[in-house]
Amino acid sequence: MRAPPNLVLLATAASAPDAELNVLGLCLFERAVLAAGRAGYNQVFLLGRAHSARPGIVTIPDWKSLADVLSVARAASLVIAPAAILAETDWLEKLAAMQVERAAWAAIPRRLIVLAAAVVPDAVALLRVEDGAHDIGAVEERLTHRFGPPAAVPREIDPIPVVTSKDIRAAERRLLRALIKNTDGFMARHVDRHISLQISRRLAPTSVKPTQITMLSIAIGLCGAPFFLSSVWHWQTVGALLFLLHSIVDGCDGELARLKFQESRHGGMLDFWGDNVVHVGVFACIAVGWALASAVTWPLLLGAAAIAGTLGSAGFVYWRQMRDRQGAGPLFTSVSSAPDDHLARMLDVATRRDFIYVVPLFALFGKSSWFLILGAVGAPTFFLLLLCLALRERAQSRPRATAR
Repeated sequence: MRAPPNLVLLATAASAPDAELNVLGLCLFERAVLAAGRAGYNQVFLLGRAHSARPGIVTIPDWKSLADVLSVARAASLVIAPAAILAETDWLEKLAAMQVERAAWAAIPRRLIVLAAAVVPDAVALLRVEDGAHDIGAVEERLTHRFGPPAAVPREIDPIPVVTSKDIRAAERRLLRALIKNTDGFMARHVDRHISLQISRRLAPTSVKPTQITMLSIAIGLCGAPFFLSSVWHWQTVGALLFLLHSIVDGCDGELARLKFQESRHGGMLDFWGDNVVHVGVFACIAVGWALASAVTWPLLLGAAAIAGTLGSAGFVYWRQMRDRQGAGPLFTSVSSAPDDHLARMLDVATRRDFIYVVPLFALFGKSSWFLILGAVGAPTFFLLLLCLALRERAQSRPRATAR
């Protein structure tokens, strides 16, 4: 098994101030430490004189000190980059998985160097006897002289240097773009994200926590629910718009958590169950409002069906997919452990939030009850399909009896 790589950030006198630049709530040093940790790197070193100690990063004055540290460590590949670079988990993971043993090293000129584990001792020994090799260009020159031209780094690995404050906007756009999920529905991608990303961009430099945004989102949704007690279209529309706002703001907590590496199991659980509580509140208020307006009780049965289907589906997904899941990633990614299954894909599409946009349309005509009818049919059906999917997966996982 390969040892996790190490990351060396070269902090020249010119780059040190830029590495303090704040990009969406984190300076470049902090982002490098957190991204490297998320990508599975062993240690992050800051190579440069007269730099104060920083959490999670080992400050060393020169290559000789690095050689002393690495001499007692397990052989591992080494990634070298300027301190003033936008570290991202994605490209750091790809670099860690690169196979560069044949070529000894690979590079993106002036931006990135990857040394194979086998040549790290020779390379660091070469650099330790050369004074002034704190600039990545000088490091590349000496490595080329010793090992020959570097191999090319795959095109999908494309880190951004953040040399001046003018580069911050480009770095912010890059990070925000990465927050758009492949699983986003059409309206979520083209409407919700455009709004939520701008909110998250402004919240990132503040001390606001993702769980606080989750609580705000839940509060907005629950505040909207009582408006559905009315049969008047304009009150229903207010409730529907608050329900929609809840959905948009609900995207900000995950965005903020990923931007600042603040994902947590507690936050994921709060987000998941908070959404379902809001849905239950909306269904309940629509059912009660309809029953009061029509002076009959059968709308309450529709509400009970919608609520039972919602809570049953949420509990089933939690039990099968989320209960034992650990790690920093999202707790809920699919309703199934086999998301490529056709039925699983169909159910995953049904969990997307695009359905919320029909609620304001119904409310404008005073017909929010139609949403309750859809929920009363759709939520129990969704739950039954989840059961069918689980039973099929269980049957497929059983070992087949061998023929005699």
